[in-house]
Amino acid sequence: MMNLPHPTPPSLASGSAFIRPRPPRYPFSMIVIGGSASTSLAEKVAKQLGQEPGRIEIKRFPDGEKYIRIHEEVKGQDVALIQSLYRTPDEYVFEYLLIADTLRDMGATSITGVTPYLAYARQDSRFYPGEALSSASLAKFFEAAGTTSIITIDCHLHRLGDVSKVFKIPAQNVSAMNLLGKYARENLRPKKPIVVGPDEEAEQWAGTVAKELDAEHTAFTKRRVRKEGETKSRLEMDTGSVDVKGRDIVFADDIISTGGTIAEAAKACKKKGARRIFVLCTHPVLADGALKRIRAAGATRIVGTDTIPSPISTVSVAPVIAAALKTRP
Repeated sequence: MMNLPHPTPPSLASGSAFIRPRPPRYPFSMIVIGGSASTSLAEKVAKQLGQEPGRIEIKRFPDGEKYIRIHEEVKGQDVALIQSLYRTPDEYVFEYLLIADTLRDMGATSITGVTPYLAYARQDSRFYPGEALSSASLAKFFEAAGTTSIITIDCHLHRLGDVSKVFKIPAQNVSAMNLLGKYARENLRPKKPIVVGPDEEAEQWAGTVAKELDAEHTAFTKRRVRKEGETKSRLEMDTGSVDVKGRDIVFADDIISTGGTIAEAAKACKKKGARRIFVLCTHPVLADGALKRIRAAGATRIVGTDTIPSPISTVSVAPVIAAALKTRP
């Protein structure tokens, strides 16, 4: 993304020759456009659908503002706008809104917002007066910008449980856990595996991975202590009565943020005699030295997906996104 001098760029209306007509040869009638957070992923999704990604120009002015220009004829077309909302979510959210609003103004028939990592999903309830309900606010912004449906992946919803309860437009939450489980089966090849969720919420993902590995699964219990004004939680891990001695452990979770929960769980399993520790996650946020922390706890291999680009983003979610686009409401 290059810098521009600050003179006003030409309008779309003055440069219609730069708008690429959509050729009729594509087998799947949808234009796939990626924001700057998901350019590579959008290319992979478009390839899965047998086409080229839609052309978009994103530049930055010296003062930090962005310039957006779409070089596709989208009038009367269905569009998938892929933008993962990670690391600098405020920037990527606003960029998404600029692109979606432009697509609507250009006459797109529908705009499917694909947010592989959906930021602000954790705050889906108010614990104290005056707290922002960020998940609801984000949904309102997306809908107001012209988004007609939403696809996200392994969304981290604590209490609502269903992303369709956040949005008024059709929304589906698909999973990458089957892909991660398949990768583990074909590449990690764990011996006598047991799949473990690092907390109760992760048991659903552990169950999915366990089916791919034809293994049993379980989950740790985790107790959080919340105090007004504090954002950190104290974790109390209950290792339970699962016999892990001499077995490979495969942890499965939606997000690795600081890695604290996974690290504590890995240490507990190692103390019980676990053989190797593998860690699978959909969203490798990897904040505050997470990889170093997990490896120090005994992890042999850590594998994530490309919902967020990272050193461990080995598995691509492009196939599940493409499948979801084909069956979207």
